[in-house]
Amino acid sequence: MSRKVAIVSVAQSAGAESKDNFFDQAYRVTKEVLDKAGITRDELGSVVSASSDVYHGGISCANAYYWDPTGAFLKNASRQDGESLFALMYGAMRIMTGHFDTVLVIGLCKGSENPDNETCTLMYSDPFYLRPLGLTETMAAAFQMKQYLERYGIEKEQCAKVAVKNLGNALLNPYAHRRGRYSVEEVLRSDLVVDPLTALQCAPKSEGMVAMLLASEEKATKMTKKPVWIKGFASALDAYMIGDRDLLDSRLPAAAKKAYDMAGIKDPAREIDLAEITEPYAFQELLWYENLGFCGEGEGGKLIDRGFTDRDGELPVNPSGGVLANNPYVSRGLQRAVEAFLQIRGEAGEHQVPKQVKTALAHGVHGFAGQCHAVAILGS
Repeated sequence: MSRKVAIVSVAQSAGAESKDNFFDQAYRVTKEVLDKAGITRDELGSVVSASSDVYHGGISCANAYYWDPTGAFLKNASRQDGESLFALMYGAMRIMTGHFDTVLVIGLCKGSENPDNETCTLMYSDPFYLRPLGLTETMAAAFQMKQYLERYGIEKEQCAKVAVKNLGNALLNPYAHRRGRYSVEEVLRSDLVVDPLTALQCAPKSEGMVAMLLASEEKATKMTKKPVWIKGFASALDAYMIGDRDLLDSRLPAAAKKAYDMAGIKDPAREIDLAEITEPYAFQELLWYENLGFCGEGEGGKLIDRGFTDRDGELPVNPSGGVLANNPYVSRGLQRAVEAFLQIRGEAGEHQVPKQVKTALAHGVHGFAGQCHAVAILGS
């Protein structure tokens, strides 16, 4: 990267339903990140927002709706839809060009005011062939899980262990929406959603306002004693129609390789200290282990059996509880970067992992069965 970019400060709201209005929630996280960095809105260079219009925002022309409370009045600003980790990349590139020294990146989702996620994701599908069949994100994930279990002999109990781990980790995270101490049997016995997915293996519908201030190296070192550097990032997109894809052969390895190459990472399982992964469905965390190069194909179940990804394991994954614990649909990818930032700075509170974190990975996903992936590598 020709010009170094750092994350200076972050803020997030809790995932449980709030009676506070959209404006107030968005304003609070924006003001918090600016106050932490010691700058005002007038000193801000640019703003990149991650938001959705009608589907997950419940409003039209979303970027016209919330600019005032998020500091973008009379500022150069842009909006990104879909996977919010793209907004982090977009903001970083704005600084890398030399045109801006500071960029506010925000992810906005007030889930309690939106339609159900299944209602929204039904509208993602092709309107002529797939939508009349009722194809939703969860149904696509169920197809993917069946294929995963059958091809590699992954056990349902291994998938359930992801939910046990993440919802247990969430007990230590005050921002989590869903948390609890569950057994594998309880996870598997929870209500069936779409076979073989049960309720505790599917992410909830949460709220989540997330803000992050990016700065050039010169500005960052003046704003904080502990900047977290963006060392690499990439994304990759697969075919739209799920019938045109092998659901286990995603574009995540391609995105990960580009991010690793930019960050100079050769052996991700050894060189990455912690990962925050977007896993809307428990089994996907195992599949993403493999796609990210943490283990070989079909070995994700063995990895969790070993405790490799536990909070005190060799490579902790989702010590925050992940998306199974907190799922602000639009801003969930950006929230993974916020959690990685906090772990690197040693500021994650009770869910801070016991090992020192120098390099962390943040991952976001969007679309049916992981159609689109984004990966960011952060480091001290």
